[in-house]
Amino acid sequence: MAETVFWSSLIFVLYAYCGYPLVLLLWKWWAPRPVQKAPLEPDVTLVLAAFNERDNIRQKILNCLSLDYPREKLQIIVSLDGPTDGTEVVALTFASQGVQLSYAPKHVGKAAAINSAVARAQGSVLVFVDARQVLNRNVIRELAANFSDGSVGAVSGELVLARGGTGESGGVGLYWRYETLIRTLESQIHSVVGATGALYAIRRRFFRELPPDTLLDDVVVPMSVVLNGGRVVLDRSARAFDQPVEPEKEFGRKVRTLAGNFQLLARMPQLLSPWRNPVFFQFVSHKVTRLFVPYLLVALLVANLFLLRGGYLVFLGLQILWYSLAVAGYVAAFGWRSGPASAADRDERMRMQAR
Repeated sequence: MAETVFWSSLIFVLYAYCGYPLVLLLWKWWAPRPVQKAPLEPDVTLVLAAFNERDNIRQKILNCLSLDYPREKLQIIVSLDGPTDGTEVVALTFASQGVQLSYAPKHVGKAAAINSAVARAQGSVLVFVDARQVLNRNVIRELAANFSDGSVGAVSGELVLARGGTGESGGVGLYWRYETLIRTLESQIHSVVGATGALYAIRRRFFRELPPDTLLDDVVVPMSVVLNGGRVVLDRSARAFDQPVEPEKEFGRKVRTLAGNFQLLARMPQLLSPWRNPVFFQFVSHKVTRLFVPYLLVALLVANLFLLRGGYLVFLGLQILWYSLAVAGYVAAFGWRSGPASAADRDERMRMQAR
């Protein structure tokens, strides 16, 4: 029994992170589906949904206004979700430049802000962006060109993590390169399972109003497109640049993503139907398997404790080393204490140093 649990858990985990990319590589070689991309200039509505972004909103709006796209074909809507830091005051200063403001007095969530903006959208193509990232000037042209292919219903841009102008770095950057590789391969055979929340576009006719408490609009919207007959592709020439976030914020983002995936399965069960979901295999391999990996890693360790002989001892040593490194990394990033108290302590120390 212990050997069965050990090997089945190990094979499952290896497939989730190694086997699936290899299958995609073979699939791409055997049956690629390239996008027929060509220059196109549809009417576009750019939606910038934001909450408390006073420090970022000015530069982001200036960035959007500088994009290389005919101004008469570009509608910019800044949709504010009940900010409390004065973000709306900054955004209003751009009204004279044609930037439209959608304001909610109460904080509800990003999905509600998106719904509000789309209700006012005039473009046949919707482009969704976040407040923090910097966009390449050509992003709208690159995204729009994909819609010359009638099978394409949505396009994800590429998020590039850069630190100090030196490119991707650190563990987050390494993981993101791995994730981008998988998304690239998925796009080349049919559709990516989700988009980059910082930059993605869809045909207006594919948009469905989001439940206000939606956690992952960048997965729900693309998957809705797929279920309604469109492809969702990744265009790596449309780029948004961001800085790697602090470990505390990255941890919170991962928790939110995990909760959002469970919410997605509960609200869109048709994604688990091979007869309804044309990317059922990709969705299960990319999203669902990873939900089980933590439990299988525990099963792998426990089973290994009952197999204290030969090569199993070596594997147990490797597992102990792996988890020891993880604990050391956590301590280095957060210290022994965690949570709001330790965060407050760090903030106080920073204030004292600043004085």
